[in-house]
Amino acid sequence: MTTQGREGIEPFLAAAGAVLDVRAPSEYAQGHIPGARNLPLFSDAERAAVGTAYKQQGRQAAIQLGLELVGPRLAELGEALRTAQAEQGGVLRLHCWRGGMRSESVAWLARQLDLPVIVLEGGYKVFRRWVLELLEEPWPVQLLGGRTGTGKTDLLLALRQRGVAVLDLEGLAHHRGSSFGGLGLPPQPSNEHYENRIAMELRHHRQRGAQQIWLEAESAQVGRCRIPAGLWRQMQEAPLLEIQRPLAERLRQLVAVYGGQDPVALRDATERIARRLGPQRTSAAVEAIDRGDWTAAASQMLDYYDRCYDHELARHGAEDQRRLLGSHDLGHLSAEAAADQLLGTGCMTASPA
Repeated sequence: MTTQGREGIEPFLAAAGAVLDVRAPSEYAQGHIPGARNLPLFSDAERAAVGTAYKQQGRQAAIQLGLELVGPRLAELGEALRTAQAEQGGVLRLHCWRGGMRSESVAWLARQLDLPVIVLEGGYKVFRRWVLELLEEPWPVQLLGGRTGTGKTDLLLALRQRGVAVLDLEGLAHHRGSSFGGLGLPPQPSNEHYENRIAMELRHHRQRGAQQIWLEAESAQVGRCRIPAGLWRQMQEAPLLEIQRPLAERLRQLVAVYGGQDPVALRDATERIARRLGPQRTSAAVEAIDRGDWTAAASQMLDYYDRCYDHELARHGAEDQRRLLGSHDLGHLSAEAAADQLLGTGCMTASPA
């Protein structure tokens, strides 16, 4: 069975069973359908060799080389297909770059083993077109703002546990957004895969009938990942709810997040923003890091980050004050208690189950 192009994306994604991406490892690493496993028909070097044979000698020569390369691994591929189907049940959902020979070849093998299989016509290429179109659609985005250290991410995660539709832009990017944002986190995805992750989250919220989707107010880039242009434009027009915390609580939260990080990495991150901090604050922050005084180091950073945030907040509300939904002082509340308090005010609602 083959799902048909752009119209086949939803049935393909909705079907139960493993998604198997049979492209080469480097193609998969650049970007893939979130949740898909990589079952490469060819290695990167083999794919290059087959492509060269096709260009220089034609289709038949490329097919012959492909058969020679894959033949010794047929049993291994068959076992991988059986394992994937046994682990996740349902139907094996296969795709390559354009839904061509690679996915059809693996689908043929699955059928010989009596395994249920569907192939995405148009492959990953049509999935990417679907992603880019979806990211341009209108979404009911609402922003959660607040100065550095107010615990916005933890609050959003607590709200998610209570049924609020949340798009965790920092979590999807593996980055907290500042010069220090990548410390202690996994490597960031490619920008392409970041878009894929966001699109699949938005699809999930649409399926649940979300009337609001809450995001943290971010700059256009989260580390090396750029927020998709269509979504970013909507964020500039979205209503914003601000949260506040006392300075002591903000410092405590920053120390909890960054105090256990490598001092050398903290020092390097500080020196990357030295021009913006200024020589005196940079020197004071570095000295505090060297002596392990994380609270003093964080306090030197906050002046700079507070000024950046205040500028962004003023810009967001300058044209239309109706975009500002209000401000809530959460004091020293835990993320869970703060989430309950915000839900109690009625300023945000949970999505339908």
